[in-house]
Formats: sequence, structure tokens, C-alpha cells
Amino acid sequence: MTDNPWTFGADCGHLPGTDLTGWDVEAADGHIGTVAEHSDEAGDVHLVVDAGAWIFGKLLVPAGAVARFDARRRTLCLSLTKEQVKDAPQFLPDRDLADRQYREDVAAYYRMALDSCP
Repeated sequence: MTDNPWTFGADCGHLPGTDLTGWDVEAADGHIGTVAEHSDEAGDVHLVVDAGAWIFGKLLVPAGAVARFDARRRTLCLSLTKEQVKDAPQFLPDRDLADRQYREDVAAYYRMALDSCP
């Protein structure tokens, strides 16, 4: 993950301006869900992933957690396992996008999780 978790890494292959809505999201060990919405706002790039029945709900994933894009398959891959994503702070859309402490907790969690990746 970059120093700023709210930006894509330079080598992930992201094409700025690409609408990611509906893209599949894969963890290192399998499918997580699809992108329900995303923000490309500078310094605040994130994905809201609909995990469906897998964990029942949505996940807020900072852009820095994305390892690579596969435009042909409309898939983005994370450097994390499904379990690591499942253990992230729960996403409650009615308050979380504006809650500074929540966003700091999310960033801290993903930094820690990515530091433990091989």
C-alpha cells in the first residue's frame, strides 16, 4: 500500500477515468464481490464493494489495497485474502464516508493487513 492509502499504487495498472462500477473484485484466494460505487477524487480514492451473501453487506476498500487491474476481464485484484478483507472495519454508509476517525481506522487496518502479506 502506498503511504496514502486513498490513492492507487503507481504499478497497479489503473486507468484514470475508468468507471469501475460493476467490476469484479478478487482477493488473493477468491471472489469477494463487485464494485457498487467508487470515488476517483484526488486523495480520497476508494471502492465500495458489494460482498453480497459472502459477508452480507458492503465494504469500504481504499485504493491502495488494489494490487492490479485486468481491464479485459473487468476485474480488480487485491493483495489480501478474503479473511483479511472480512476482518476490516464494517462499512455503514450513512455515516462512514464522512467520519474522519472511521476512515483513519480503515486506513490503519489495511496498512497492517498489507504489511503482513508475503
